[in-house]
Amino acid sequence: MIARHSYEQTENGEGVETIINAPCEDPVHGKGQFTEKRIHLSNRLPYWVQAFIPKLFYIIEKSWNYYPYTVTEYTCSFIPKLSVSIHTKFEDNSGTTENCLGLTGEKLVERTVDFVDIAYDEVSPKHYKEQEDLKFFQSKKTMRGPLPENWKSTTSPIMCSYKVVEASFEVWGIQSKAEEYIQKTIREILLLGHRQAFAWIDDWISMTIADVRTYECEMQRQTNTKVNACETVDGADEPRSPKPLSPLSNLFSSSSSPSSSSSGQNNTSWFNW
Repeated sequence: MIARHSYEQTENGEGVETIINAPCEDPVHGKGQFTEKRIHLSNRLPYWVQAFIPKLFYIIEKSWNYYPYTVTEYTCSFIPKLSVSIHTKFEDNSGTTENCLGLTGEKLVERTVDFVDIAYDEVSPKHYKEQEDLKFFQSKKTMRGPLPENWKSTTSPIMCSYKVVEASFEVWGIQSKAEEYIQKTIREILLLGHRQAFAWIDDWISMTIADVRTYECEMQRQTNTKVNACETVDGADEPRSPKPLSPLSNLFSSSSSPSSSSSGQNNTSWFNW
């Protein structure tokens, strides 16, 4: 459903472009799926950020999905001081595990815990859709929903997505403001994305893994077309489709692997999609 979410949030040449979607394998976590994406968002940034970035600007997202564990990293070649890493683990409970991702030392002491309520936290008005309001939505296939105020203690089955996000933006003068903006933005993405995952349950509940991969590929192709629409109008190259590369292996031990710990200071921990 991330592929559909990306498609809906992409327009006018800005949004999420998928470059790679391929199998991968890790000696600890086993087989999984690797994706590399470009997030084009120049005109969606605040004016105080647009003032010092080029017009054609994107962030690179690399994600390693070894369900129930995933790692996602965001970098930008234009802003080398920017880095965001997200570690995720899914558990079949309502958020009762105290330290799901095994933080230790200073990270455990300094973390900020934020419970994201997909039913009763308010999304931005521009993202609100009545058919995705979980206070009223009910699945036709599973009959799950609507969610009452005490849904976290009364709903079964239930799953929690535990996230630790470490964000660093070491640019003098705007570091605090930028990191606060990153926090706010990702929380909104989290809330909207997880609401949609539940509201779209009838579309995915019957899918096999093969169905998911086929659906991802088609949605990513359509999304890439939207991102590159401005180029194709001018007669440029055809929009890129995600490259199905050969399986990747030993990602955690290679130079391009996700980092196992944060290298920057002034990090903030939170949840992510």
